[in-house]
Amino acid sequence: MIDIQAMFPVMVTSDLTSVKAFYETAFGFTAVFFDPEFYLHLVLPSADVQLGFLVSNHSTQPAFLHALMSPEGYVISFEVKDAAKAYAEAQSLGLNIVFELKKESWGQVHFMLEDPAGFHIDIVEHLEPASD
Repeated sequence: MIDIQAMFPVMVTSDLTSVKAFYETAFGFTAVFFDPEFYLHLVLPSADVQLGFLVSNHSTQPAFLHALMSPEGYVISFEVKDAAKAYAEAQSLGLNIVFELKKESWGQVHFMLEDPAGFHIDIVEHLEPASD
């Protein structure tokens, strides 16, 4: 069996500088590696969350990583304690909200943002099951 130490997605995009600023400002991520012509690695130590972003068409990468990644059909989910509070913060920061705050019948309250690369971020609060 392969012993996994961490997991993070790596998304191929064209503007690492904008993505870096967005995740640092909106969520408090820290760039632990940043080369605007190659790769960005972000960590959120308080939640043990990591994200990677690779610039398209980089000569050191295999051809299958050269194309920009389509943001269609891809969602990054961040779980929060209070979605309404996070929604108010997103509004105050002027973030691009693409799905308004909504309470779902399956026990979630959530909304969605779009980052500068076009990736969608679902901000989710899981509700306690209703007592019968």
